[in-house]
Amino acid sequence: MRLLLIEDDELLASGLKLALRRAHYQVEHVGDGHAALAALRDNPFDLAVLDLGLPGLDGTQVLQALRDEGNGVPVLILSARDAIRDRILGLDLGADDYLVKPFELDELLARLRVLARRRQGRPVNRIALGALVLDLDRQDATWRGEAVELQRFEFMLLRHMAEQPQRVFNRAQLEEALYGWGEGAESNTIDVHVHHLRRKLDPGVVKTIRGVGYRLGDLQP
Repeated sequence: MRLLLIEDDELLASGLKLALRRAHYQVEHVGDGHAALAALRDNPFDLAVLDLGLPGLDGTQVLQALRDEGNGVPVLILSARDAIRDRILGLDLGADDYLVKPFELDELLARLRVLARRRQGRPVNRIALGALVLDLDRQDATWRGEAVELQRFEFMLLRHMAEQPQRVFNRAQLEEALYGWGEGAESNTIDVHVHHLRRKLDPGVVKTIRGVGYRLGDLQP
């Protein structure tokens, strides 16, 4: 799941990026309001975490511009502004949630899981497709009722494809989903992950579309 972190405090942003990536989010970071709007206009994100006290454009201006343009990406405001009027303003401008700094990381992650479920129309944070079940809270997988140990990027790749099970992805799209901006992957990285998934689950779990890329294959029990 791709998340944009909009935070000008570099120390806080560094810690949050590490924690969010450990929680299997694919995180991009910008530190000012103008860069935030440009990133959200030019790239598809599943979630955004937005500070309000930003250089360039204030977070409320970013949010208002975003909603005025019809961009419905779920936004969680993460701000030191704790007055009731600030919370009301943020929610009235279109934020989906508001968390005051300082905060507990576990609460932030829980609120992001709620937003992700709401965006994808799931009452629980899991994906069940035939013999495959992905628990997105615990970040684990079962195949035909048996637990399967997946490495971080294997799980992320499987989850990304399972969220759009009929879609064919090319390598560039999968690399961006897993590694993001400026974190280049070696040319055969996706092939290696696919090979591991086929070995751990079933050879038919990921189908190669010759000359195009990959899609999920037969997931029936």
